Amino acid sequence: MQQDVSASSVWSERRLPRVENRDGDHRSPYQRDKARILHSAAFRRLQAKTQVLGVGLSDFYRTRLTHSLEAAQIGVGICAQLSVKYPQETSHLALDSNLVEALCLAHDIGHPPFGHGGEIALNYMMSDAGGFEGNGQTFRIVTKLEPYTKEHGMNLSRRAILGLVKYPNFISRLRGTNSETATKPDKLRVVKAHDWLPPKGLFDCDASIFDWLTAPFSTADKDLYMALKPGKSSLGHSKTQHKSVDCSIMELADDIAYGVHDLEDAIVMGMINQAEFDDFMQARISDLQVEGLSNNFSQLSQRLFNQEHYERKNAIGALVNLFITAIELVPLNKFESPLLDFQAQMPEQYGQALDLFKQFVYLKVIQKPEIQLLEYKGQQTVMELFEAFASDPERLLPLNTRMRWQNALEQNLGMRVIADYISGMTDEFASRLYSNMFVPKRGGTHDTLSL
Repeated sequence: MQQDVSASSVWSERRLPRVENRDGDHRSPYQRDKARILHSAAFRRLQAKTQVLGVGLSDFYRTRLTHSLEAAQIGVGICAQLSVKYPQETSHLALDSNLVEALCLAHDIGHPPFGHGGEIALNYMMSDAGGFEGNGQTFRIVTKLEPYTKEHGMNLSRRAILGLVKYPNFISRLRGTNSETATKPDKLRVVKAHDWLPPKGLFDCDASIFDWLTAPFSTADKDLYMALKPGKSSLGHSKTQHKSVDCSIMELADDIAYGVHDLEDAIVMGMINQAEFDDFMQARISDLQVEGLSNNFSQLSQRLFNQEHYERKNAIGALVNLFITAIELVPLNKFESPLLDFQAQMPEQYGQALDLFKQFVYLKVIQKPEIQLLEYKGQQTVMELFEAFASDPERLLPLNTRMRWQNALEQNLGMRVIADYISGMTDEFASRLYSNMFVPKRGGTHDTLSL
């Protein structure tokens, strides 16, 4: 018999027990979690990190910060829908919109500068030291790095941390045999991105925190939660299969924000036109027979590409609402814990429709040569910064990072500290630091470059 989650306090526990009770603070644990995320330096840095288009090209389109804010709003909307459609189940799960909002706000804080290019760069440079992956870095920031506490990061509640784990296994177990035998090029400038895609998971050095996180689960639940399946990567990486119900809501909110809102950016920036959109989408959407979309596609397309801004905003809002209201709460009937057994899911045809929007953005925007050139440039910047710091950490790292590096040497984790440092940089900070380090007559003792 599954226990009612609302009757259990184990999920609101923190690794560092609360020692100071503030008078008049009547917030729930998840409201405190949200506040800690909102007030963190890691969250603020999202304002200057690439979402799809490079920061600084325009002041209109989304950064990682505005994307996360929009995902949070969508996540709250999903909670409201599920609470009305499934009142008994959401009460049983103690579904909390403050918690989901917090997860959506924090879901991208581990992503390095320059988006995908920065992630590839750090995974390449860390290939002999545990690898790098943005979601694994998010886990490190909230549980260890963010200086809200001395050594427990933001010290979030157990359920909040669980909700941020999209891929509950370790990179060493997920890494494919094809990637393990890959030969590292002699020169950084010939590193091919597709050869160094990271498996999506956690870092081995954070295993003890993951053990604390999953302690309330039975052995059978934990094993199934961490179960793997073959992935589609040419590198042979495996994939995880399961996540918590809160995480499933956060992931859907992220997907909707990415597929719909990033499309809006591309339209406004003139990177795509209506003919391209119709050619790619119309027949495919029609075949899916999605009520409210397939039969109205022509009208939707006209509104999306209308010169009147309000027409486009109305179309974007209608699309977001279409996907939010379609989401269902489904029991897997596999797990003892309801937090793992229930999942927020989109009906198949709606999920396929959202995937088409995401594919269109990927093919027509992200894969554009001018965007890939920026990614490559960011990739080179990150690799060269890493190479420099790793060559002489005691000389080049800032004082507080150098102290962390020295302490980490005992566990053979010095390179992980360098990855932590560089991944925390904004696009602008990394670019300016690169210029100060490598461009003659740039930089000086009066420049402030401490994180």
